Amino acid sequence: MINISFNFYSDANGGDPDSTSPTLRKYHRLLWSKPLPNGKSFNLTENKIKSYLYHKSELGEFYLGSDAITHSYKNQKRKQWLIQQIPEEVNELFDTGSTIGSYTLFPNKKKDRKHTINQARGVNPLIDDRFDLTLECIRLYYLTQDSPLYETLSRYKDFFDLFGCFQEYINFFLLEDLVNENYEVNFYLPFDNFKSRPAFNDINDYLEYKNGVMNFIKNRNKRIEDYSKHNASTLHI
Repeated sequence: MINISFNFYSDANGGDPDSTSPTLRKYHRLLWSKPLPNGKSFNLTENKIKSYLYHKSELGEFYLGSDAITHSYKNQKRKQWLIQQIPEEVNELFDTGSTIGSYTLFPNKKKDRKHTINQARGVNPLIDDRFDLTLECIRLYYLTQDSPLYETLSRYKDFFDLFGCFQEYINFFLLEDLVNENYEVNFYLPFDNFKSRPAFNDINDYLEYKNGVMNFIKNRNKRIEDYSKHNASTLHI
């Protein structure tokens, strides 16, 4: 079964698990090689040279890469004023965020020599690598409404078309624990509709953020575990 407690840094050989952990790559392949909402198979392979995971069929050709979707900001320089005050809290979030519940797939092949989704959400100051804010951009994309990532997401229209709508995208990647019953995003901190840059004003802000992220990871890990058990016969482990 998928081991939801496995820390991907343990087999990343000192590198970034997104690119160097063989277990993470295997888990991605197993979890997301499944039927799409339209019923067609979305089988992923690790065997394509110079690719992380790859799919080619009548649906199109897709180069996909792993992306950590939670962030402790442990190593971000501009937040060290805060991080250094609560190292144990930060390390707890970092460790929990090294399990499968903290990862997803995005297209990772550049188009028009511009940022990938992973890169754009990391450098855009209105996102700051927050996945709740990224997910809101994806929700708005499906509604054809503008957001800080709309241009980037639009370059990967073929990928998002695979799921048809935001609800199906959420369900496919088992992200239900970051939305409410109406498929509206549950933000980690108060949201002002991208009017200002996300920031931690003090320790309490970080701890509120941490609590939201930890709950998401733990709940999604449980969801992934339940999914893998229920579909054990089709997961070729």
